[in-house]
Amino acid sequence: MAFRIGTASADITPSLSTNPYMAGYGSTDGGREATSSSPFEPLYARAIVIWEDANPHIIISLDVLALPRAMHQRIRDRIIGLSGWASSDILIQATHTHNGPVLIDTLHPYMAYGLSDLGLVRSYSADLEDTIVDLAQEALDADETAVTFDYKVSSQNFAANRVGLPYTETAVPILVARRSNGTPAAVIFSYGCHPISAGLRTLFDGDFAAGACNYIENRNADCFAMFIQGPAGDQDPGGVRSWELRDQHGDALGATVHNNMQSAGRALSGPLVTRYQEVQLPLDITPTAGNLAAVRAAYVARLANPNGQPQWYQRHAQVMIGRIDSNSVATAVPSPFQVWKFNGSPQLKIAMIGGELVSGYAAYFRNNNGGTNGIIVGGYANESCCYIPSNEFFPSSMPLGSYEGGWEPDFPGIAGGSMTVYGHIAHFKAGTNGVETTLINAMNSLLA
Repeated sequence: MAFRIGTASADITPSLSTNPYMAGYGSTDGGREATSSSPFEPLYARAIVIWEDANPHIIISLDVLALPRAMHQRIRDRIIGLSGWASSDILIQATHTHNGPVLIDTLHPYMAYGLSDLGLVRSYSADLEDTIVDLAQEALDADETAVTFDYKVSSQNFAANRVGLPYTETAVPILVARRSNGTPAAVIFSYGCHPISAGLRTLFDGDFAAGACNYIENRNADCFAMFIQGPAGDQDPGGVRSWELRDQHGDALGATVHNNMQSAGRALSGPLVTRYQEVQLPLDITPTAGNLAAVRAAYVARLANPNGQPQWYQRHAQVMIGRIDSNSVATAVPSPFQVWKFNGSPQLKIAMIGGELVSGYAAYFRNNNGGTNGIIVGGYANESCCYIPSNEFFPSSMPLGSYEGGWEPDFPGIAGGSMTVYGHIAHFKAGTNGVETTLINAMNSLLA
């Protein structure tokens, strides 16, 4: 199987007049707004089409916090219509920058940020949908470069497990597409860490991921760089948040990738096999009248904010009461699971999950698939629906509550922590029939 690539990129930075609202940190009143239409560094949508003979496969990376489900589903359907390709051949991912624009639905603009006038958010989100679809078409139509693929894994150490679990992300997977003369035409690289090195700012920016892409492209002529976010749900960068730290981490990651690109890793070959499945992750909610009455009472109590929690808890409670009253209570959260495999010998598997995947899952799948040399594991893929915790984030292991696990000790039977900003009525189900078992079984089936 012969490979070719085509690439395209688009500046997706909002102006103050198109969407000044910034995503990534909860707000007490009315949201955080950018103070300038000039970003610290522009936000980009990047696309790379991998042609295998006549068969295209596309990866799109977006400098946004999270792609909402409604947007993702529309974009995916529209891109399928461009080429008639299989849905599994389309992979879209958010880099998860916390200084990007607010989009519809995720994080919920009203619950997370207190935004009630969503006119600009809606119009920017609609324009972004069009931009992504146009970008996919541009990448399909781009001049194609014949390439070979090689792979190696390096390391970085500025991420740390923020909840004290024994998983720390160090792996930097590096997938290089090379021209016949050996020079890199494109590089796809990953690292599992929250892109919050800059901290809460009022300028749009893609954080260290954008800085690393910029570093690589400035040092490799005619090379297209794309960052793919890893299992960053419980991984934060060390250091005091600042623009300087953002540049330090971006340069460090960029230099790691750049230095490793100068020599080829192990060769990859086709065929490139792709699979896609939506998995229903079970919430810990029993939708009987009696239980929903108890859940509603807990949310009514939380409206008074007896524990001094952030104001988004009250907004979340208000919305949850409305869902119970309108009989629109979900019992599971859909998450897109996707696997790509370079199916030569040895294989390289790429396993991507929608939502903020915690790093313990990466440790599990690496252990069962040849380590970092055998598999790339990432989250934030296609749509970001919630944090996806393992059993370690539930009461038996974290009795004082867990932001990633989505629960608080004040009312442990209802949503708390991250589930309040993502807008769900309950935390995930733990134990043998819960989220961890469901995720592992579904992904193992796709990887087989």
